[in-house]
Amino acid sequence: MPATLGIQYYNSFWLKKKNFTPGGSTVGDWYLEEARIKGGYNNKSVSPGARAFLTAEDKSQKVLGNSIIYSGIYNSRTAVNQTNVFSIAEDITKTVNPDKGTIQKLYAEDTNLNIFQELKVSRALIDKNAIYSAEGSTTVTSSTDVIGQIIPYAGEFGISRNPESFAIYGYRKYFTDRDRGAVLRLSADGIEPISNYGMKSFFRDQLSRVDSFGRIVGGFDIHNKLYTLSIQRSNGNYVTTVFDDSVNGWVSRYTYKPEFLFSIKNNFFSTTENGLWAHYATTVSRGSFYGASIQPSNIKFIFNPAVSQQKSFNTIAYEGSNGWEIESIQGSAQGAQGVPGTTSGPYYVDIGEPVKSFLEGSYDSAVPPNTGSSAVVYPIYHAGFDIKENRYVAGIRKTVNQKLASTMNIPGQVILGRSQHGIKGYYSTVVVSTDSTTDAGGLKELFSVSADYNITNGY
Repeated sequence: MPATLGIQYYNSFWLKKKNFTPGGSTVGDWYLEEARIKGGYNNKSVSPGARAFLTAEDKSQKVLGNSIIYSGIYNSRTAVNQTNVFSIAEDITKTVNPDKGTIQKLYAEDTNLNIFQELKVSRALIDKNAIYSAEGSTTVTSSTDVIGQIIPYAGEFGISRNPESFAIYGYRKYFTDRDRGAVLRLSADGIEPISNYGMKSFFRDQLSRVDSFGRIVGGFDIHNKLYTLSIQRSNGNYVTTVFDDSVNGWVSRYTYKPEFLFSIKNNFFSTTENGLWAHYATTVSRGSFYGASIQPSNIKFIFNPAVSQQKSFNTIAYEGSNGWEIESIQGSAQGAQGVPGTTSGPYYVDIGEPVKSFLEGSYDSAVPPNTGSSAVVYPIYHAGFDIKENRYVAGIRKTVNQKLASTMNIPGQVILGRSQHGIKGYYSTVVVSTDSTTDAGGLKELFSVSADYNITNGY
């Protein structure tokens, strides 16, 4: 009985064929293409033409870590999608200096493509090229090349193998070079090592301790305009610090360890294994990160007036809100010396003593006496500080040195006892921190810290 078969292709025959498989059979549809025009008898046939054939001797995969390749265009308005087209007839590859390591990061900026290698940073011109004169100057001209001339930045710096340290704000890019122990800023002025601003040795030591299993996480805090950098070692130790462009300095350290840092619409976020964390949220207590307990904030000062003269620091004072305490005060150490006539080992001249043992907290954080009744109304007990002329002031009183023998008197030290004031040294190191009782998790401001001192004639 005649039947009509619908064939989806021109110049083809439709066949049915049985494919026998274990346990049964399947029926498949086959289409056989007709080589003759219109399938007519003795009509002209269509030849498949010449076909390129190439045998690759090495079939293994190759990774060209210092090369760039780009595909065809993508245009959503005209439905053109050639992202899977890599035409070998066009010059679609660019290679940077292989001696500078692999490419770790690419960042497109305006009409330039920044290329971050392990040991070098360069920029590639997009849709333009550079023509060099005999004197070495360059002139930029338009070109049909998608990636034009590659121009290296001055300075032998790269991003090592830590692209996660990259962050950007405006025209400034921040990253680290672990191999050279530097933190860098790339701007219109070129590459500048911002780790040299008072922190050269610190970052040299910290970055050198990060092995291939460690991470260096960077991000820009758009809320406070700070570059945040977390150096994380494989043994779990880490340090998180921030850089402020307005003062060209590293202004603070934090106690949190992020996995990733980013900013969105004036909000700063970090991620951990427990999820997303929004910084500067009004519902979160200050000093608390990732739901952990509140950690005290502290600032270390070094008082060094009248350089190279021996001094006795008598009082300590600060301006700010209530809730700050002196964590420790320590005089300058003369150094380790053998005790004359003995072999008992070294001692230090005036190593300092924690002031917290006698100030016992901030202005009104002292615990009232225990009378056994919660209904008793207690007066305010001041914990060492007094308010004078809108400043919190306290005298520096020495106690028995607990770092050495309990009754040992170090030669040249201030006489022990609560009635005596002062701590000797060329300079004095003071650590001021927030307490745990006065408005815990609230705002506490510190404007200035000062010390009163006298010039002494010697130990």
